Amino acid sequence: MIDAIIPKLPMRNKAITKAYYLKNLGFVEFGRTDVDYYLMLERNKLQLHFFEFKDLNPFENYGQVYLRTTAIEKLYQALLHKNVPIHPNGKLESKPWGQKEFSLLDPDHNLLTFGQPI
Repeated sequence: MIDAIIPKLPMRNKAITKAYYLKNLGFVEFGRTDVDYYLMLERNKLQLHFFEFKDLNPFENYGQVYLRTTAIEKLYQALLHKNVPIHPNGKLESKPWGQKEFSLLDPDHNLLTFGQPI
Protein backbone atom coordinates (compact mmCIF):
# COMPACT_ATOMS: atom_id res chain seq x y z
CA MET A 1 0.00 0.00 0.00
CA ILE A 2 1.36 3.43 -0.93
CA ASP A 3 0.13 6.23 1.31
CA ALA A 4 2.54 9.13 0.75
CA ILE A 5 4.95 10.63 -1.74
CA ILE A 6 7.91 12.51 -0.29
CA PRO A 7 10.09 14.54 -2.64
CA LYS A 8 13.86 14.43 -2.10
CA LEU A 9 15.67 17.56 -3.20
CA PRO A 10 19.37 18.43 -3.35
CA MET A 11 20.96 20.85 -0.88
CA ARG A 12 24.46 22.23 -0.64
CA ASN A 13 24.37 23.30 2.99
CA LYS A 14 22.05 21.77 5.58
CA ALA A 15 22.07 24.78 7.92
CA ILE A 16 21.12 27.20 5.14
CA THR A 17 18.39 24.94 3.75
CA LYS A 18 16.98 24.26 7.21
CA ALA A 19 16.92 27.96 8.12
CA TYR A 20 15.17 28.90 4.86
CA TYR A 21 12.37 26.38 5.24
CA LEU A 22 11.86 26.89 8.97
CA LYS A 23 12.02 30.69 8.96
CA ASN A 24 10.28 31.42 5.67
CA LEU A 25 7.90 28.54 5.04
CA GLY A 26 6.90 27.34 8.50
CA PHE A 27 8.34 23.84 8.29
CA VAL A 28 9.67 21.99 11.34
CA GLU A 29 12.31 19.30 11.56
CA PHE A 30 11.15 15.72 11.40
CA GLY A 31 12.97 12.55 12.40
CA ARG A 32 16.65 12.35 13.28
CA THR A 33 18.29 15.73 13.11
CA ASP A 34 21.88 14.71 13.83
CA VAL A 35 22.69 13.45 10.33
CA ASP A 36 24.83 16.05 8.55
CA TYR A 37 24.05 14.99 4.99
CA TYR A 38 20.27 14.52 5.21
CA LEU A 39 17.37 16.72 6.30
CA MET A 40 13.70 15.89 6.79
CA LEU A 41 11.18 18.69 7.20
CA GLU A 42 7.44 18.67 7.75
CA ARG A 43 4.51 21.06 7.62
CA ASN A 44 0.92 19.97 8.14
CA LYS A 45 1.95 16.29 7.87
CA LEU A 46 3.54 16.92 4.47
CA GLN A 47 7.24 16.21 4.21
CA LEU A 48 10.16 17.34 2.11
CA HIS A 49 13.50 15.55 2.35
CA PHE A 50 16.88 16.92 1.32
CA PHE A 51 20.13 15.14 0.52
CA GLU A 52 23.56 16.72 0.56
CA PHE A 53 25.00 17.57 -2.84
CA LYS A 54 27.91 19.92 -2.10
CA ASP A 55 28.96 20.21 -5.76
CA LEU A 56 25.49 21.23 -6.94
CA ASN A 57 25.51 24.18 -9.29
CA PRO A 58 22.25 25.91 -8.32
CA PHE A 59 21.93 27.39 -11.81
CA GLU A 60 21.86 23.86 -13.24
CA ASN A 61 19.43 22.45 -10.67
CA TYR A 62 16.07 21.34 -12.01
CA GLY A 63 14.59 20.15 -8.69
CA GLN A 64 10.90 21.03 -8.55
CA VAL A 65 7.98 20.43 -6.22
CA TYR A 66 4.34 21.40 -6.63
CA LEU A 67 2.62 22.12 -3.31
CA ARG A 68 -1.16 22.40 -3.16
CA THR A 69 -2.78 24.81 -0.75
CA THR A 70 -6.29 25.83 0.22
CA ALA A 71 -5.30 29.40 1.13
CA ILE A 72 -3.04 30.62 -1.66
CA GLU A 73 -3.78 34.33 -1.26
CA LYS A 74 -3.08 34.19 2.48
CA LEU A 75 0.14 32.20 1.97
CA TYR A 76 1.34 34.56 -0.76
CA GLN A 77 0.68 37.65 1.35
CA ALA A 78 2.40 36.08 4.39
CA LEU A 79 5.52 35.40 2.31
CA LEU A 80 5.51 38.93 0.91
CA HIS A 81 5.17 40.26 4.46
CA LYS A 82 8.28 38.25 5.46
CA ASN A 83 10.12 39.61 2.40
CA VAL A 84 10.58 36.10 0.98
CA PRO A 85 11.65 36.57 -2.65
CA ILE A 86 9.07 35.39 -5.17
CA HIS A 87 10.45 33.88 -8.40
CA PRO A 88 10.74 36.67 -11.02
CA ASN A 89 8.44 34.69 -13.34
CA GLY A 90 6.33 33.26 -10.53
CA LYS A 91 4.06 36.03 -9.25
CA LEU A 92 0.61 34.96 -8.06
CA GLU A 93 -1.67 34.55 -11.05
CA SER A 94 -4.41 32.40 -12.51
CA LYS A 95 -3.15 29.86 -15.02
CA PRO A 96 -4.98 28.51 -18.08
CA TRP A 97 -4.94 25.00 -16.56
CA GLY A 98 -7.31 26.09 -13.80
CA GLN A 99 -4.84 26.78 -11.00
CA LYS A 100 -3.88 29.95 -9.16
CA GLU A 101 -0.12 29.69 -8.61
CA PHE A 102 3.10 31.36 -7.52
CA SER A 103 6.68 30.12 -7.28
CA LEU A 104 9.81 30.47 -5.14
CA LEU A 105 13.39 29.35 -5.54
CA ASP A 106 15.02 27.96 -2.40
CA PRO A 107 18.73 28.62 -1.69
CA ASP A 108 19.72 25.76 -4.03
CA HIS A 109 17.29 26.84 -6.76
CA ASN A 110 14.80 24.06 -6.16
CA LEU A 111 11.61 25.46 -7.68
CA LEU A 112 8.67 25.45 -5.26
CA THR A 113 5.36 26.11 -6.98
CA PHE A 114 2.31 26.62 -4.81
CA GLY A 115 -1.11 26.13 -6.36
CA GLN A 116 -4.81 26.09 -5.62
CA PRO A 117 -7.69 25.22 -7.92
CA ILE A 118 -9.52 28.30 -9.22
